Amino acid sequence: MHQVEKAKTNLKTVFLAFGSNIFDDLLKSTELVKVSYRLLFSAGVRIVKKSKFYQTPAFPAGKGPDYINTVVCAVTDLTADELLKVLHRVEKDCGRERNARWGARSLDIDLLDYAGQVSPDRAGFEHWRDLSLQDQQLYWPDQLILPHPRICDRAFVMIPLQEVAPEWVHPVTDQTVSQLLARLPVSDCADVRFFDGAIVRG
Repeated sequence: MHQVEKAKTNLKTVFLAFGSNIFDDLLKSTELVKVSYRLLFSAGVRIVKKSKFYQTPAFPAGKGPDYINTVVCAVTDLTADELLKVLHRVEKDCGRERNARWGARSLDIDLLDYAGQVSPDRAGFEHWRDLSLQDQQLYWPDQLILPHPRICDRAFVMIPLQEVAPEWVHPVTDQTVSQLLARLPVSDCADVRFFDGAIVRG
């Protein structure tokens, strides 16, 4: 009994963002994301809350079909680095090939937040957060950056995150989801549409 209680105290709350746009039929993307949920559970990542599915344009514009996006809250006893390896393995198992920055992909899983951890440190986070759009396409870190440096820029992440965790606060800026969403262009937020299964292409 003592071991069970100890294991529970080691669980960390994490937030994950999912995206898929390799298929013209967005229903196939939603099914693939659901497959990844089961693979994550088998790897020790238990999802406790899921947002609805959203349909969003590819980013940058013209980079392929519309995306299916969603965010989940999960718990795990994996370390952040162990979790990242699991995410990459699940992506690969779901057909992900890392060929191009921001290219179309069968499945993309981003670790948004790991128990409020800032990694490698605040300065390292701010360096990657403040990269220009051009530099973001040329450079990417060789280590895990937490929280995800682009989380505040993406309505397709912030809107489902607000649905899952309206009380979430950014570990570096101390801003709430609502405050961060208010900073985004209205047009970006309008592009994030609930996917009801009837829409095939934007």
